[in-house]
Amino acid sequence: MEGFQLENKIAVTFINGEKRDYPKGIALLEIANEIQGAYRSPIVAAKVNNQIKDLEVTLEEDCILDFLDLHTDDGIKVYQRSLTFVMITAIEEIFPHGNVTVEHSLSKGLYCELYLGRELTKDDLTLIENRMRQIINENRAIVKKVLPVAEAILLFEQAGHTAKANLLRQLKRDQVTLYFCGKVYDYLYGTMVLSTGILKLFELRYYKPGLILRFPEKENPNLIPEYVEQPKLAEIFAEAERWGTILDCGYVSTLNQYIQNNEFIDIIRVAEALHEKKIAQIADFVSAHRNEVRVILVAGPSSSGKTTFAQRLNIQLRVNGVRPVPISLDDYFVDRAHTPRDEKGDYDFEAIEAIDLELFNRHLSQMLDGEEVEIPFYNFLTGQREYRGHKIRIGKEQPLIIEGIHGLNERLTSSVARENKVKIYISALTQLSIDHHNRIPTTDGRLIRRIVRDSQFRGHDAIKSLKIWPSVRRGEERNIFPFQEEADIMFNSALIYELAVLKPYAEPLLEKVSPAEPEYAEAKRLLNFLAYFEPILADDDIPTNSILKEFIGRSCFYKP
Repeated sequence: MEGFQLENKIAVTFINGEKRDYPKGIALLEIANEIQGAYRSPIVAAKVNNQIKDLEVTLEEDCILDFLDLHTDDGIKVYQRSLTFVMITAIEEIFPHGNVTVEHSLSKGLYCELYLGRELTKDDLTLIENRMRQIINENRAIVKKVLPVAEAILLFEQAGHTAKANLLRQLKRDQVTLYFCGKVYDYLYGTMVLSTGILKLFELRYYKPGLILRFPEKENPNLIPEYVEQPKLAEIFAEAERWGTILDCGYVSTLNQYIQNNEFIDIIRVAEALHEKKIAQIADFVSAHRNEVRVILVAGPSSSGKTTFAQRLNIQLRVNGVRPVPISLDDYFVDRAHTPRDEKGDYDFEAIEAIDLELFNRHLSQMLDGEEVEIPFYNFLTGQREYRGHKIRIGKEQPLIIEGIHGLNERLTSSVARENKVKIYISALTQLSIDHHNRIPTTDGRLIRRIVRDSQFRGHDAIKSLKIWPSVRRGEERNIFPFQEEADIMFNSALIYELAVLKPYAEPLLEKVSPAEPEYAEAKRLLNFLAYFEPILADDDIPTNSILKEFIGRSCFYKP
């Protein structure tokens, strides 16, 4: 009898090392309810052997278990994804002939547009919000159903969701998972909560011509963050949408069709021409203000293509007769012993205090006054500043180009008057969506760029890139994003075709991540994401000055 009981038990090892026995076949939800009191916010999903599962899943064998509450990256994504589905459900129930598109992130939320055949009004928004709260108060079940692909395609065709149907046709799968909330169904790209009652905290804000769905963040999941207007970022996203229209390629399924029909070369050429034209326009602006502009600051998050952008801007300025001089912020790092540390005690090289601001500003003032300055060299091996005889003297007509993450922060160049600076913010804001309800997060594109670049040029495997990414993101949240609206000019470095090119580079790297690694869930998520893209295997048609070449190699700006 005792042996029979043991056979019907499984051993669960929690992430803190604690071990407990449970009946075989127990649902994650039952265990979550048992230990919810140990968590600061609601549990919404779990990692079972480093794979993300919804709470409906049952455990059939021994495993390592880590529950995800709203203080985790994955947990808050589950909340936001599920809340978006509730909004889609509410809209479809109120406006069955309307069409909502989820466009992009904005002001700590998601900017969406609703096509009703007329202008969206604030009264419409009130109706949607009331229906959302009704659905949430009902604690309506979000039901997961696994369907044959052909059946799912038929459902989406009948509903008029062409982009979803086309993408499902391109997937090499027999079955797909759909989620139902009442009679409304959708194909979503990730785990969902089991019922709507947990999704009480949200805000709908009218943002002409659409709306912003705002939700809590993991740092404080008990409140909606303060609303901050971001008109410049909104405009660059609007420009990205216009570029997508020019390229006639708004969804992944459309890009896949171009690739399958071997018609993608024109997409590459036009996308690259849009970049070149924009950079030339920026150079024209700087040239027109050459008497005032002494410093050009280029800032942006990791893997946004700052280095290549700065090189291309340099060339376009020279076309206009302006001869800029580049300065590297890396050479102004403080000695390693004086580098600030983060909350974990590690060196925080992304803090602005990691730069010798006093020396940097003194040198800036001297150079702009026409004095010769010996620029230091920072030895990353020794962690010490050295002087190797690198001297610079600039003329009055020569602006300095300074590229680095702190460029938008006025503290970096406090010695230079604001009217003598042009601040340029660069990021990769993709024009492409998976379908009309599922956007491509800009962070995913940058992370895949970084994984490929770190493998190509730094000898890092995907695990190392994935391990440091959360720290990189924290640095961006502190040092870059709060200053984006300080920019005079914004440049979108995303290329609509790039994920199809990055796919063959990134997939083998991600496939090497072992299920035993904590980063396995993120590697698997990225692999599932890349599976939606047809690959572009021959990249000879990509210009050697392309921002994409900074990540895959063979850029004309870098020596082999």
